[in-house]
Amino acid sequence: MGLRTKKRNSLFWDSARKNRESDIFYFKRLLELSISMFEWKNLPKGIDPVFLERVLFAEGQAVFFYDDGLKDYLALQVATNGPFNVYRIPVGRRAYAVNGYQNNLTIKNSVIIYNNMIRTNSADTVRLYSERLWDLDRIVEINAKAQKTPVLIKCGETQRLTMENVYKEWDGNQPVIAADKGFDQGSLSVLKTDAPYVADKIYELKTKYWNEALTYLGISNVNTTKKERMVTDEVIRNMGGTIASRYSRLEARRQACEQINEMFGLDIWVEYRADYREADDELMLTGETEDGNPRLIVADVNTNTNVRPKERGET
Repeated sequence: MGLRTKKRNSLFWDSARKNRESDIFYFKRLLELSISMFEWKNLPKGIDPVFLERVLFAEGQAVFFYDDGLKDYLALQVATNGPFNVYRIPVGRRAYAVNGYQNNLTIKNSVIIYNNMIRTNSADTVRLYSERLWDLDRIVEINAKAQKTPVLIKCGETQRLTMENVYKEWDGNQPVIAADKGFDQGSLSVLKTDAPYVADKIYELKTKYWNEALTYLGISNVNTTKKERMVTDEVIRNMGGTIASRYSRLEARRQACEQINEMFGLDIWVEYRADYREADDELMLTGETEDGNPRLIVADVNTNTNVRPKERGET
């Protein structure tokens, strides 16, 4: 394998590594946000809420039951099979774990917890968004670097190694680049690539995708790039999709809680974390008083009205 082939392979694998790392970063970030949204209350000590949320995120369903051998409640991965009842809930289900644990259950001694109202996982959609985000992220990086090295250098084969070393110094922000006395300027020609700067527009598109992903997960965001001040009604309308996404995931968990409590005589419940609940009830919007001074307006997203103005500094 020649030196040039090795160099091309090195560049290819370096680019592939960066692509993979960017993909993993965005996927893990959205995973972290997704599983941290819910606060489970009064869970038995045998239930790990983080594991439960990761299972719901990845597989869309988990099973809650009491293990007679362990004398404790568990919430684990589940494999479902027929028959089904009239509401398409599987009558038979098998709980399992990575350590080899298995337990055959039925609809009479266990409850399936679903991730959302359509009983699907979140991982597939988050994977779609992470792929979009890392691709745009790399475009921004490459376009920004093109502004730093906006030239194409043409040289002879004997000068290739020298120019590659010069490029490394240039790419590494070397303040001074030195050449020996034998450096042949006549054998070089420089072509300007004139790469247009579009990183800001690509970043704006990436921000839209990021906000779209947050909306899917039910996390507050202003899913718009409008630079003018938005009025209360505009923000509330923008929050509609976010709130609907929250209710889908929250209601699926609450339905399971009601079934579990009825079957096992427990009192478990699930809520959004405090900051999410506050964002559901109120939106802090910037407005102006009659004298032109800024103030904060509390908007009730349920009634689409302004509750009362808050003066600056008021909590």
